[in-house]
Amino acid sequence: MANIVESAGIVLSIRRYKERDYLVKIFLKDYGKLMFFVRGSKRPNQRLAAVIQPFTIAHFIVQLNSQGLSFIKDASQVEPLTHIQQDIFKNAYGTYICGLVDVSMEDRIPAPGLYNQLAIGLELLDQGLDGQVIMNIFEVKLLYQFGVMPELRGCVICYRQDGRFDYSSRLHGLLCPEHFDRDDYRLQADPRAVHFIRQFAQLNIEKLRRISVSDEVKGEMQRVIDTIYEELVGVHLKSKTFIQQMQDWGQLLQEKND
Repeated sequence: MANIVESAGIVLSIRRYKERDYLVKIFLKDYGKLMFFVRGSKRPNQRLAAVIQPFTIAHFIVQLNSQGLSFIKDASQVEPLTHIQQDIFKNAYGTYICGLVDVSMEDRIPAPGLYNQLAIGLELLDQGLDGQVIMNIFEVKLLYQFGVMPELRGCVICYRQDGRFDYSSRLHGLLCPEHFDRDDYRLQADPRAVHFIRQFAQLNIEKLRRISVSDEVKGEMQRVIDTIYEELVGVHLKSKTFIQQMQDWGQLLQEKND
């Protein structure tokens, strides 16, 4: 059974299917993520060629099939996020964020709240906000989606919510200084990094306008988040490996210039 429906959507990814055709994954606000078949999109007169590029936000008219692939009928209000599409660094962060959202969701399950967050996050990335910070915000917030959010509100022992904290893998959450002795192998993380991670978990991304984090603190944030993902999520995306390599290149170039 097929239904013709309309919904806002974000193109998450595209891959070639046979010689001329493509499979396009779109996150529809009202219907969740689905795979769409697009025929002959490389031909010059193909009206959907620009619409199906990753990091494109649009209003789609689609044919949803109960089984198998679905089809794109038309699109309007097309908003390509051109800076992400054209800049290798923004593209890397955007690819990873979309990939992480993808693996955190089941197909055909509406998630309008997550859709709104992704749309706003990609727009902020396109506008020039720090790519790693936007990535870290999504990594933290998607822990809810994966169902493995550790205790980041306060100390797992006494529930204290102010002051400095460290992260305990063994206890799956934060420890205040009075209870550091409960885990001899706590991460010894920079309290500033833990502070930002706690803020990210509660952040309303719609209100984010700018944020400034030092490279040192960003490195610590990533170390803590990577530890949580390795232990609780177990997702390893190629796009994350590329980002790590990209950051290593940047560090080498900076050292060379110094």
